Amino acid sequence: MAKRSTTTSRRARTWRRWVGIGSISAFAIVAGTGLAAADEGAVRYADSERAISGSYIVVLKDGVSAAATTDAQARAYSATVRYRYGSVVRGYSATMGERQARRLAADPRVAYVEQDQTVSLLDTQTNPPSWGLDRVDQRDLSLNSAYTYLATAATVNAYVIDTGIRTTHSDFGGRAVWGTNTTGDGNNSDCHGHGTHVAGTIGGTAHGVAKGVRLTAVKVLGCNGSGTNSAVIAGIDWVTANAVRPAVANMSLGGNASAAIDDAVKRSITAGITYAVASGNNATDACGQSPARLGGANGPTLTVNASTKTDGKASFSNYGRCTDLFAPGSDITSAGKDSDTATRSLSGTSMAAPHVAGAAALYLAGNPTATPQQVKSGIVGNASSAKITSVSGDTPNRLLYTGQGAQQPPQPSPTPTPTPTPAPAPPWWCQWWCWR
Repeated sequence: MAKRSTTTSRRARTWRRWVGIGSISAFAIVAGTGLAAADEGAVRYADSERAISGSYIVVLKDGVSAAATTDAQARAYSATVRYRYGSVVRGYSATMGERQARRLAADPRVAYVEQDQTVSLLDTQTNPPSWGLDRVDQRDLSLNSAYTYLATAATVNAYVIDTGIRTTHSDFGGRAVWGTNTTGDGNNSDCHGHGTHVAGTIGGTAHGVAKGVRLTAVKVLGCNGSGTNSAVIAGIDWVTANAVRPAVANMSLGGNASAAIDDAVKRSITAGITYAVASGNNATDACGQSPARLGGANGPTLTVNASTKTDGKASFSNYGRCTDLFAPGSDITSAGKDSDTATRSLSGTSMAAPHVAGAAALYLAGNPTATPQQVKSGIVGNASSAKITSVSGDTPNRLLYTGQGAQQPPQPSPTPTPTPTPAPAPPWWCQWWCWR
């Protein structure tokens, strides 16, 4: 019995030892899970209705080498790199699993990870004749059936970040060239038509504000007029790396708020490129959309609302303090994609923004070393005030003006000449004798 008791005791000790080891192992697993959870970061805009599942934009911290980091992170987090950014954001876009994206967001080399989102055009179609050029060269209605311009901006380059351009269209007179296509569709043409229309308003010989500007197609949206933030950023990155200055870029597109889009546009502007941006067609506050929300008094872009032929706010146009001015955007006729002589009429803030891009080109023609902030100040400062009806709240009531004097920097208010202080009268006892 004593021997059996000893054996039983030994087994009990062995059992307790294994239980202890199992408990430690279980604790380690739980603790390990806790550590893994702690090492996961937040992915921005993951709950957006425009989110693209499995696609992410990775922005690295300043000072981190994208060349040395991108492929290493792709291997570590089982990601497939699609775009590599080097000019406007330090980073890349990639496809990967949701958990891997959260883990990557916690990597100390990463500033943030953002869910890729869809982006789309901002137009609605109608069919009457155009009137926009007639309006922007005069302060007041009524229209005089003429567009007077003092320059053609032949020394300026305009980059149309859109669906591409039909570069052979007669309205461009050989001034339109292909830049890049970041959509991955392999179709280096404007199969939608939006970009050609926008380019025509910027710089068409017949339809354009700046009739001699050089136009470059930057295709970031596909034949259906939609695309991704990651492809748009790749287009902005290309423009920033390749632009010939003086330069202006037009973005008649938009989507939900995106820190990565905002950062890309801001850094492109810092590199010396002026941006005209459509405010959006949702009849809502533009401060909720990128890149439109970069406008306003303290913002770097020229964010443009749409006006009608009677100087009303277009019913579809966005508004708010993040915008800068109005431009014609209802029933605008410009170049079409279907032939080298085609035209079409469209409405939208997409049509308003290129009027401002053309005006920026005219300004740069006369002031080729002007910074984007100086261009913005010139256009906003020379705009016609209090012309748009149905504007309320904090929306700036300004209408684009390209007429006489608009290409000159706004003149500061003259400093009033001080009234000289009269010399004090001599004392009474000196009034006659001192005068003598």
